[in-house]
Amino acid sequence: MPVLHDEIPDDSDYDAGKDRGEFSNITPEDFIRGSGHGNPPGWLGPDEIDWARRRLPMPYVEVVPARTDATGRVAQVGTLLCVDEAGDIQRTLITGRVLYHESIREALARNISKDLGELALPELPPSVQPFTVAEFFPTPGVSEFHDPRQHAIALCYLVPVAGDCKSQDETLDVEWVEPHSDMLDVFAGQMPGGHGRILKQALAWAGVL
Repeated sequence: MPVLHDEIPDDSDYDAGKDRGEFSNITPEDFIRGSGHGNPPGWLGPDEIDWARRRLPMPYVEVVPARTDATGRVAQVGTLLCVDEAGDIQRTLITGRVLYHESIREALARNISKDLGELALPELPPSVQPFTVAEFFPTPGVSEFHDPRQHAIALCYLVPVAGDCKSQDETLDVEWVEPHSDMLDVFAGQMPGGHGRILKQALAWAGVL
C-alpha cells in the first residue's frame, strides 16, 4: 500500500527498519481520518500558520462534491453552509491545505471526510489532474479569487460521493442543487471569494452547464 511516497514495509523487507522520522508509524488512514492523537503530521499551529501565510503561497485542494445518476452524469452538486471568522453564515465548497508530506490524493480524502463525514464514500479520480487551478490573493482585484488571509493556490476537483453526507464540526449543513435549477445562480451568488465561479467551472467541465 503506498504511503507518503514510500511503502509500509513487511517485517521481511530489507528496509523494514528504515527510520522515517515522525512519519515512521503513519499510514494514509492517519491523514484521511486523523491519527487519534490530535491533528495529523504536518499540521501547523495558529502562530505557525499565520507566519507561513504572510510569507508563502499555500497549496490547497478545493472539491465540488457531486451526486451522479446511473449513467455517471452529474445530477447534483453540493455546497457547505458554515460560519466564517466574523461569525457570518456563508456558503462554500470543500477546501483545505495540502499538508507537509501528504499526497494530493490523501489531501482530497482527508478534507472530504472532514467536511462530509467518513461515510461520504468519495470516488476519487484516477488522475490527480484538476479541472482548473484557482489563484487566491489577499489583495482584492489581483484575480477573480480572493482570500483575505493568504495567497493560496487551489487545485480544483469535482468528486462524486456515493454515501451518506452529513455536516461536520464547523459545517452547519450540506445543501445540494441541480445543475439546471434556478437555485444554482442563487447558491453561486452566496459564495464569496470566487468559489461560486469554481462551482460553475466544475459543471461546465463535466458537460452539464
